[in-house]
Amino acid sequence: MTIVLLITGIALLLAGGTALVRGASGLAEIYGVSPLVVGLTVVAFGTSAPELMVNVLGALRNETALAFGNIAGSNIANLGLVLGMAALFMPLSIQGQIIRRELPLLLLATSVLVVMTADPFFRGLAPVLDRSDGMIMLLLFSIFIYLTASDLLREKEDPLVAAVDALPLKVSGSKASYGVIILLGAAGLALGANLTIEHGSALATAWGVSPVIVGIFVVAIGTSMPELVTSIIAAMNRQADLCVGNVIGSNIFNGMFVLPISALIRPLEVPPGGLIDLSVGLLLAAALIPIFIVGNSHMTRIAGIAFVLIYAGYLALRLQMPGA
Repeated sequence: MTIVLLITGIALLLAGGTALVRGASGLAEIYGVSPLVVGLTVVAFGTSAPELMVNVLGALRNETALAFGNIAGSNIANLGLVLGMAALFMPLSIQGQIIRRELPLLLLATSVLVVMTADPFFRGLAPVLDRSDGMIMLLLFSIFIYLTASDLLREKEDPLVAAVDALPLKVSGSKASYGVIILLGAAGLALGANLTIEHGSALATAWGVSPVIVGIFVVAIGTSMPELVTSIIAAMNRQADLCVGNVIGSNIFNGMFVLPISALIRPLEVPPGGLIDLSVGLLLAAALIPIFIVGNSHMTRIAGIAFVLIYAGYLALRLQMPGA
């Protein structure tokens, strides 16, 4: 019964995030907001709303291991599973400059997180993401937002801008109906997060594993489904910039906003193996540099297979680590 309720919680998270995007997009259209702005704000936030709700509630309930596993696992899943699967459906070829500039930012953000959690090596203390770490990451996130907005103003012809501007966001309805949809979405997110945290912890106890394992294996994969669907659809429509931008943006949002917000609520003790989880995410991000910047800006199906296999291999290895 616990696993059923956990899956129900994850399903409510996804449904709530979708409803939030639908309602907010409708209201934005009524008030004349550009589809580009909606695509890069409302949609981007909506796909990461499940991770945010799980982590905020996890921090409030002191379920920090599950919250940490959710973000670390989501970022690894986005790069290994989501991007790898998208490349399997259709090789990805980056055309624009915005993604090439965002990739180093992802690498920087992940590197900073790795350094922040390396307390045993630098200070001889247990690894913790405290409130000061959270503030630093939020400041970096504000720089990322500024640079992205500047890029969008300068790069009017960039394929990412064109792809986001053409997203099918239009829906029919009134202000009241969109307001109801937003409220239902928020309620779904809140209830789903509650079920996910409560029964994710119960499942960890029943399985005799750390909650971080449930976060990585169950919650992270479940909450990464919007990114997987969006990226595969974008890849099949030959919108590689949108596909890769979706993954990079989600990982930056998770690492530089969701995790820091959790740390501001309650300092996050990094669970055993957490530093390795972040390091694997860093290595996968670093592997994109020669593919999309140094190389020919082309991710082949072979590279996609390699990313998926690395992801599957790491999951198998993670179960064998101490503290799992």
